[in-house]
Amino acid sequence: MKLGLQLRLKQTLAPQLIQSLKMLQMPILKLEQTLRHELSINPMLEELENLEVSDQQEPSDEIQLQEAPEVIDPRLDKVDWENYLGDDHDYKVSSTYEPGEEGFERVPLVEKTLCDHLFEQLSYLKLSNEDHLIGEYIIGNISPKGYLVCSTTEMSEELKVPPEKVDTLIRIIQGLDPTGVGAHDLRESLLIQLEEKGYKDSIAYRVVDQFINVLDKKSALQISRSLGVSIEKIQQALDLIKTLSPTPTHGRFESSATPIVPDLIVDRMGDDYLVYHNDKNFPSLRINPGYRQLLRKGSTASKDTRKYVREKLEQARWLLNSINQRRTTMIRVMDAIVEEQKEFFEKGAAFLKPLIMDDIARKVNMNVATISRVSNDKYVQTPQGVYEIKYFFNSGIASEEGEDVSKRHVKLRIEEIIHAEDILRPLSDQEIFQKLKEEKIMLARRTVTKYREELKIAPARFRKRVV
Repeated sequence: MKLGLQLRLKQTLAPQLIQSLKMLQMPILKLEQTLRHELSINPMLEELENLEVSDQQEPSDEIQLQEAPEVIDPRLDKVDWENYLGDDHDYKVSSTYEPGEEGFERVPLVEKTLCDHLFEQLSYLKLSNEDHLIGEYIIGNISPKGYLVCSTTEMSEELKVPPEKVDTLIRIIQGLDPTGVGAHDLRESLLIQLEEKGYKDSIAYRVVDQFINVLDKKSALQISRSLGVSIEKIQQALDLIKTLSPTPTHGRFESSATPIVPDLIVDRMGDDYLVYHNDKNFPSLRINPGYRQLLRKGSTASKDTRKYVREKLEQARWLLNSINQRRTTMIRVMDAIVEEQKEFFEKGAAFLKPLIMDDIARKVNMNVATISRVSNDKYVQTPQGVYEIKYFFNSGIASEEGEDVSKRHVKLRIEEIIHAEDILRPLSDQEIFQKLKEEKIMLARRTVTKYREELKIAPARFRKRVV
């Protein structure tokens, strides 16, 4: 054994600060759930809309804390309890949402699963008991997207039946709704969809059968030469293939998307913009005064009871402080963003200016990490639509005139240039680069390629059409 000294630095955060940071990070739906959970577990919290008249008319007696023989928690004994339990000093959080527009009710969508849908159809088929069991096993090995996750051989070995029998049941299941379900891969699914539409002998069927894995590498001209047909027919075939579903369950049997509920709302009032916190669905909370008798001098409540009430009261106070702090912080940050991006709010996305979080942090005298917490996974409803708050932050690209242009504006221009091009002679990245240069937007040609790919736009040779 050996004795020694070791110096270790450890950073600790106060519970109040940790709670405030957590609240600030939460999207509004998560925050609403958290508040309702706290309301259900903390008796010191009370929802205002549920108050009874008798609570509001109770006489306002002076509240004094009974001195405990020993200190339970030094922080709790320093609290001015009268300020938080008095009738005239309710500590509460109420909704501040006031815009005139009526909100939409959130209605959850419930749809049966793909397996349920297939089991139901399987039950209508006249199959033997053994075939039904095999069919159910096959359905159990179909992914939510509609593809088989096991090979015929694997299922045959597991079921101890001939592979031919499994293949027969797979083909039966592939005839169920949705079209293409039970396929082993994309190629098989698209072929089933084409056959269902009556295109088994079409050029589109041949293109899928032979070229589905290289469609992003071969142009229409190359495919036409390989199949010995005109490029016009290949283009028609590709147009038909684009109408097929990329997955058998595309748009169906998927878990409902999480609704986007804006945390903030920006409304125009004359020439100004007002920022509201969208808390219309929040419960309006206050400190419950019903427990004041337990903290009065002369109360017969036990020391453990008084300790419990004090701790819950402190937790409730921290919670309400954190909510108010979150609201104030978010509104301050959004006010600064509106001031910096006023042209966007008046004219649209093309007028979005370069802006970084550090700019807003300096403007509101906050840490950049705080701005990041406000921006991530939170949305704002504006006269131009609903946007994620971090949408307003983007770096700039220098122009010849010395002014920075936002990346999003450059991408929008690239998209507009491509949409306006001649489909018989689509523009190359070099030509797009030249057009941007004429508009005094300075960036490298490889950056044009990068932005085009981010916009999921194919290269010129794949955009070319023949009339």
